[in-house]
Amino acid sequence: MNGPYDAVMPLPKAELHLHIEGTLEPELAFALAARNGVELPYADTEELRKAYQFSDLQSFLDLYYELMAVLRTEQDFADLADAYLARAAEQGVRHAEIFFDPQAHAARGVEMGTVVEGLWRALGRSEAVHGVSTQLIMCFLRDESAESAMETLEAARPYLDRIVGVGLDSAEVGHPPVKFREVYEAAAALGLRRVAHAGEEGPPSYIAEALDVLGVERVDHGLRCVEDPALVERLVRDRVPLTVCPLSNVRLRTVDILADHPLPAMLDAGLLCTVNSDDPAYFGGYVGDNFLAVQDALGLSRERLRELARNSFVASFLDDDEERRARYLAEVEAYEFAP
Repeated sequence: MNGPYDAVMPLPKAELHLHIEGTLEPELAFALAARNGVELPYADTEELRKAYQFSDLQSFLDLYYELMAVLRTEQDFADLADAYLARAAEQGVRHAEIFFDPQAHAARGVEMGTVVEGLWRALGRSEAVHGVSTQLIMCFLRDESAESAMETLEAARPYLDRIVGVGLDSAEVGHPPVKFREVYEAAAALGLRRVAHAGEEGPPSYIAEALDVLGVERVDHGLRCVEDPALVERLVRDRVPLTVCPLSNVRLRTVDILADHPLPAMLDAGLLCTVNSDDPAYFGGYVGDNFLAVQDALGLSRERLRELARNSFVASFLDDDEERRARYLAEVEAYEFAP
């Protein structure tokens, strides 16, 4: 290990794969439950934290959706986002592109406006309060119907001034990208950026399908691309970013131990990888923790960490503010690691 990159002033970075609902720490979950009169099936925060042990993606999703019950009001979503942004800023995040899952909230009777307006209370002042610029990406749940996804896109129309793109998440296996062709075509027509989870638990073919059928500009996870050399060659040639989430991969058993993670081989192959936290409250760490973990377990050099930070801004959707992107990249290049 080369030593921590500096706990006082962490390496500047963008976070591009972060589910805001996945930042719900046990303490906040209980506070919101008390505020909203929701009874959680756990005695206290310690018992709840012990439940954060997962055998696969579905076992995580079961708890993830269960705890969403505490999110009811605009203030709840504002508090959730503000707590994440404070933690992210402490770990060096300068720009965050944040996922949210409106279908999961609509199923509980929480309307799109409540979610977006609530999140925007925090995001709209994030740069002034936390020094973090933000963008919002609306995700479709792939284990819901294509019709439900289209209805969700329609419900989002009044809020598209605050939503930069669409994504695809939740249970991957058995729900290929092609299922959502029409809603992605509609999103593209509205000028929205497009990303999708692919190649986490699903096969490498899902990655190719997300590119060819959905027209995604970034692949979330994408880990299983390493099983298909031709796909790796394509991703390298076309500079398609992959938003890799190392601690998540271990917690969900995609990778047995972090030392076995393919991130070094992916970087060596020329893939445009970024490191992110996914659902940090559940997976044992925020994005800075992920950087430290891969530095330790994989022996990444400081310059490799700088490459990952650089990649995060290159892969971000800051195309309409190249001056900001250039400023962030300059911060990365100027960063001096602690002795």
